[in-house]
Amino acid sequence: MLHRFRSGRKLLAFSSAALVAIGLMAVFSAGSSAHQRHANRGHHNAGHHSGSGGQGGITSVPWGSVNGHAVNLYTLSNGHGMKVAITNYGGVVQSIWVPDRWGGTKNVALGFSTLQDYVSDFTQGATNTPWPLPGGSGDTFFGAIIGRYANRIANHSFTMTCGAPCTNNGKTYTLDANNGVNTLHGGFLGWNTVVWTATTQSGPNGPSLVLTNTFPAGEGCLTLSATCNGFPAAVKATVTYTLTRNNALQIGYSAVNQSTTDATVINLTNHTYFNLGGEGSGSVEDQELKINADQYQPVDTNLIPTNFASVAGTAYDFRHLHTIGLNIRRADLPDGGTQAFPQLVIAHGYDNNWVLNGSGYRLASTALDPKTGIELSTFTDQPGVQFYSGNFLVGDLVGPSGHTYRQTDGFTLETQHYPDAPHHIGDSAWPSVVLNPNATFTSTTAYQFSTSGHGHYAHNHR
Repeated sequence: MLHRFRSGRKLLAFSSAALVAIGLMAVFSAGSSAHQRHANRGHHNAGHHSGSGGQGGITSVPWGSVNGHAVNLYTLSNGHGMKVAITNYGGVVQSIWVPDRWGGTKNVALGFSTLQDYVSDFTQGATNTPWPLPGGSGDTFFGAIIGRYANRIANHSFTMTCGAPCTNNGKTYTLDANNGVNTLHGGFLGWNTVVWTATTQSGPNGPSLVLTNTFPAGEGCLTLSATCNGFPAAVKATVTYTLTRNNALQIGYSAVNQSTTDATVINLTNHTYFNLGGEGSGSVEDQELKINADQYQPVDTNLIPTNFASVAGTAYDFRHLHTIGLNIRRADLPDGGTQAFPQLVIAHGYDNNWVLNGSGYRLASTALDPKTGIELSTFTDQPGVQFYSGNFLVGDLVGPSGHTYRQTDGFTLETQHYPDAPHHIGDSAWPSVVLNPNATFTSTTAYQFSTSGHGHYAHNHR
């Protein structure tokens, strides 16, 4: 997803109030160079361990600290050639090691080698400190848990519409404008910027990392004020990462509205960038993608959806497997948008919500790298998926491979409710994002990996 706007390739100027976040900036306790080498390889043999040898399990190593809170890097392995490294800072999926067709493994997730890189990247808007240099890629949200509201809310505000027992019906909530005039991914200090409480489990489906945190009413504002009152209601969140025996990274989300009076809005996702050719291997344009969607949402120049359009005859038709790059430059094709500019020009590539066919837990998309044979099947119970083609990676960020990331060097498949749905509460075309008092939101997404011709998606992946 596009993470910031440009003006003459400069970062947006933030209000002076943003400087308050400097006090929230991380104080690092740097891990040893050995720990960083572990992070680069995605193998962690020291530190806490749960699980059993060849059957997989979880290991962990200290990875530093943020604001005095200890951060660990956990590695889940399943005994079937797959390992996933996840940190409790922001719930970041730091690396995903999967088998390729030659019997080796590749890390297929973009990210950083150190905790400090993640914190610097994720908090640059809050501190008004472009990282690593001005005019760069901006906040990438690499691999992170995104909340309280994934994607954009137009004009950094919304008016709640709800019924009994909700008592805040008709109240307007203002939020950080951290993406032009919009609120993106929960504001300057979203769920990707906190240290979550972590516990580990071993179950019949595989090892799990369980992350919990309680987010207060008023989050979504860098500084609470008369002009920024934040999201209503405290929310207790639990995100469970499970590495299954059939090579799926399953993500279970739970969000409990702890208010007895106020409704809130909720939209959760994970922001991993995939490259099935391997992290740092270059463009994904020759990788293939299929999305189970007959419609997508065109956007205006602020990246806010304007309507629903058929994908037929457009560059957004991924109903059949084809390369990501096939039509990514085809601004001459109709796109169903209502704007003066073609959709591919507005977003600098793909950065839209696809309206998934069907309902319930189902196959959302399939991706394949013909060279490595690595295949990714995405399953979800959510109504949409944001496909983003890494349009604003500009070569200033360096991954664990030592290679820089440039445009189209990764793609996201962010399962979600629709962008800007808080402005469409009550519209039957927009699934509701309202979380009533005392109510619980749950959702499951899984990213399953196989090699081409093997382990296709005819199984039950829940």
